Amino acid sequence: MVIIMNPDATVQNIKDVIEAIEGVGLTAQIMEGAQQKIVGVIGDKARMGSLAVDAMDGVEQSIEISKSYKLASREFHPQSSIIDVAGVKIGGGSPVIMAGPCAVESREQLFEAAEIVKKGGAQFLRGGAYKPRTSPYSFQGLEDEGLKYLAEARDRTGLRVVTEVTEVEAVETVSRYADMLQIGARNMQNFRLLKEVGRGDKPVLLKRGLAATLNEWLNAAEYIMSEGNQSVVLCERGIRTYETYTRNTLDLSAIAAVKHLSHLPIIVDPSHGTGKWRMVRPMAYAAIAAGADGLMMEVHPNPAKALSDGPQSLTPENYLEVMNGIYKLAGFMREEGLAIDTL
Repeated sequence: MVIIMNPDATVQNIKDVIEAIEGVGLTAQIMEGAQQKIVGVIGDKARMGSLAVDAMDGVEQSIEISKSYKLASREFHPQSSIIDVAGVKIGGGSPVIMAGPCAVESREQLFEAAEIVKKGGAQFLRGGAYKPRTSPYSFQGLEDEGLKYLAEARDRTGLRVVTEVTEVEAVETVSRYADMLQIGARNMQNFRLLKEVGRGDKPVLLKRGLAATLNEWLNAAEYIMSEGNQSVVLCERGIRTYETYTRNTLDLSAIAAVKHLSHLPIIVDPSHGTGKWRMVRPMAYAAIAAGADGLMMEVHPNPAKALSDGPQSLTPENYLEVMNGIYKLAGFMREEGLAIDTL
């Protein structure tokens, strides 16, 4: 439920409403609307039955939220959220780019990739220190050593670092090195892990599960937010369908749907979404045109020698070409009034 206050509601009016909500064992959260304040109610709505909240001073109306997710819902939070990650704002109108190798393979490889990423104008360096792979015989990452290389690359370039955390026990360690924690597709419904990152203060990049519906995805975000961490960014990375030509089927309709259903920013990963480097550029452009708040792309100094995901990784030359087009397209859309925020 959300309680919409009158534009002229006083501080005391809002305080009285919050006290009434908390008095029946529920949680209240204040949000800023375009012209008035909104009080969100979290918890068992049956407890609201004893409150005549619509009759309280300063209340315009109360509205039931039909979604199973509340904190992630646009009904609950009408204004689009902007997530600040160490000074970089995601959802602020300009596309934010996260780029780098699938896996941290060595210090030299990562530093070379970081310089390429920086040159192209991206704001984040991505790279996996822990790599959950389909095969137990595939390269699994450098783990703690890889985290140290990522932090060192950040110090050298000024790029923010986003990297995956795969288990509850590793959250504290990864948080010491990363600016943003990634929850991968395989862990989208690892509820213990979602709760653990929700108890921290690091922004979270939540990838869509391999076959997750939008409702399941947004409820996964709700798990994080219900623990107190409101800094969640969604990432569409393709879903599994009957198609076998591409690694996954990149669901660009999810951008428009999420913009309607949720206030959270959404970025797109065309590398995993297609599995083919030749398709990254057109899908990246399409994602920006559809309203994505940013992109995550895999870039490797030499994809032919990559220890993981070489076929979907951009060469330095291809990456720079894609980046040039992304910023041209984003600029054109802003100038022509075509940029999409909500639907």
